[in-house]
Amino acid sequence: MKNDAVLELLRKVKSGVVSIEDARAALEEVTLTEEAFSKAIDHGVFNEPKAGTIVRASVSPSGESWLIILVALWGLLWTLYWAGALAYGLYNHWDQQLLSFNLAMTLLTLIIMGIVYLKYVLPDVVIVKHRRNKYITSHDTESWKKYEV
Repeated sequence: MKNDAVLELLRKVKSGVVSIEDARAALEEVTLTEEAFSKAIDHGVFNEPKAGTIVRASVSPSGESWLIILVALWGLLWTLYWAGALAYGLYNHWDQQLLSFNLAMTLLTLIIMGIVYLKYVLPDVVIVKHRRNKYITSHDTESWKKYEV
């Protein structure tokens, strides 16, 4: 979520920098009618966006999370392990079954890392496109043009 003034104020109250009374005093002047509140909630949920609009969702957690970094390091470690075992086995003429297991584990680890990357790191961006009605002209042979090569 983007940092706005209210969110910053809430974070300062949580950390203890600003007292609750000071935060209430800062928000006393703010008024929000019920109509504006419902309009803000309904906006983007029930309104259809225009064609070509880029809709961004900032609900997914940031890629700077420690858990995401740990998963990336875990995946990198295991990918190097399985790929190294595969290379070592190819050099020493291991059995095909063991080599295919090492290859499968390497690919599985890369797939898991890719899924985590797509889910938690990439931003959710949707470009809204609408279908157009199809228009098929009538079969008019008089409007045809004859081209000679």
